[in-house]
Amino acid sequence: MIQPAKRISNVEEYYFSKKLAEVRGLDSVEFPVINLGIGSPDLAPSAEAIEALTATAQKASSHGYQNYKGIPALRKAIQNFYKVTYHVELDTETQILPLMGSKEGIMHIAMAFVNEGDQVLIPDPGYPTYSSVAKLVGATVSTYEMKESLDWGIDVEALRKRDLSKVKIMWVNFPHMPTGRVASRAELKELVDLARKNNFLIVNDNPYSLILNDAPLSILSIEGAENVALELNSLSKSHNMAGWRIGWVAGNKDYVDAVLRVKSNMDSGMFLGLQQAAVESLKNGADWFTELNSVYKKRRTTATKILLELGCTFSKNQSGLFIWAKAPDHVHDVEKWIDEILYGTKVFITPGFIFGDAGKKYIRISLCATVEKLDEALIRIQKFSANKSNVSSITSHI
Repeated sequence: MIQPAKRISNVEEYYFSKKLAEVRGLDSVEFPVINLGIGSPDLAPSAEAIEALTATAQKASSHGYQNYKGIPALRKAIQNFYKVTYHVELDTETQILPLMGSKEGIMHIAMAFVNEGDQVLIPDPGYPTYSSVAKLVGATVSTYEMKESLDWGIDVEALRKRDLSKVKIMWVNFPHMPTGRVASRAELKELVDLARKNNFLIVNDNPYSLILNDAPLSILSIEGAENVALELNSLSKSHNMAGWRIGWVAGNKDYVDAVLRVKSNMDSGMFLGLQQAAVESLKNGADWFTELNSVYKKRRTTATKILLELGCTFSKNQSGLFIWAKAPDHVHDVEKWIDEILYGTKVFITPGFIFGDAGKKYIRISLCATVEKLDEALIRIQKFSANKSNVSSITSHI
């Protein structure tokens, strides 16, 4: 047998890659699974985006490899989006690089900047891909805790006391997934100053800023960030284009050029129809996002009822596509509890342990399901809870 490379020996298959296969195995026409686990928007992109895709695809001239840096119209649309949304001025030629999704961008950035043995700072809890990619490039993973006592903020003072001399990249993610924490300008300024003092790159992964968030913020708007920061962004969540694989990285010209050196050796440019669709989607105005968020607000109301039925506690001040909640004290093994719910109700909720040690007592519920599905999930869980109580009552009298 040919042995796999050592670099994957300490990297597990992505949790959802395995778990969703198990979940699908439980599905049936008579009693379908309700998946509240992943943040895959179920709503459509704008009509203009879909029309641009289909119109472009119908042209014979559209089918060929595209520029590695994306078409000028897409970079211009991203530039305008940043100006309107975040009040950040970007140069279309040097500071914007379209990507086939921001998840790929995490790998591109790591390969562009991280040497074996370098340290990478990742949040705990946080997106598992940060850790996996760090391991794949031979980095040393060093976590920093997102603290519940700080409303899931970062203890910057504790970071200042650490030896950060070997840190090459610090991953931040605001609004934060999974906790929904929104950072203030002052908090981001502290992090930028920390990066400048210790000479490391800080990368903000920023796909949730327009979901249930009244104050969208880019790290590139922070004074001093131009020298130490990059930002990843995506249309997957905010523009209902999950699966279209459209994202970008923005920031300092030299840093963007380094990412391009990696990217240009790994793909051949995004299909023109997707880029034209992205151009139109980036024109979505305030009314479009108001309507989108009104849907998520209604879903959040029902989702909180599910969490209360389960006995969970949670902050009401969360942004993004999820609600992060603490399991009740009597639950000692959250993963086992979630599986009991899954097999007892066919409702799938994400256990928090997949996001790091700090998430072991937590769960995450997605808002990417209709109110009708959420209502049905609530009914199933209420019946499940009632049945468990009846069994416990009978057992106690035996």
